[in-house]
Amino acid sequence: MLGTPSLDGALARGMEPRASAPAARLRTIRQLAEAGVPVRVAGPDHPGLNDHEIPAVLEAVKEATVGYVLLRLPHTVAPVILDWLKREQPDRAERIEGHIRATRAGKLNDGTFGRRMRGTGEGAEQIRQLFRLFVRKHGLDGDLPPAIALTSGRRGPRRGSYGCSDGRSTRKTM
Repeated sequence: MLGTPSLDGALARGMEPRASAPAARLRTIRQLAEAGVPVRVAGPDHPGLNDHEIPAVLEAVKEATVGYVLLRLPHTVAPVILDWLKREQPDRAERIEGHIRATRAGKLNDGTFGRRMRGTGEGAEQIRQLFRLFVRKHGLDGDLPPAIALTSGRRGPRRGSYGCSDGRSTRKTM
């Protein structure tokens, strides 16, 4: 699994300062795919911050299978991320926090099984629909060769399962 939260180098550096640059991540995805290694990519997932990049990221990772987990801010994570937003995105921090809350019924986190990774409400639904549209547009909804998860010995998720991290596919409900 490779995270590709942004194609914007400055934003990606701010979000993940010690991680590889977007160009390096895309190069890795291409090289793994060319070698026949199934690649799973987690796309942009921060409402109001990088969700507008979903179309461009999905176009850039055509060789991979993709998914997303909508940002949630559990107890100890929330102050760290909100502080980072105020420092790095001072003019957008309040708006971004509002977008996050809009996908979590006014909260920063919802740990309820079935909602924690997808969010709820109109904002979460818009992101899901945007993601789904560009998955189909870029042909990322086909089958992926069977993959064996090293830790469990089970087959990995099918390409086009839209990345429900709780192990369930949302494909049939879309």
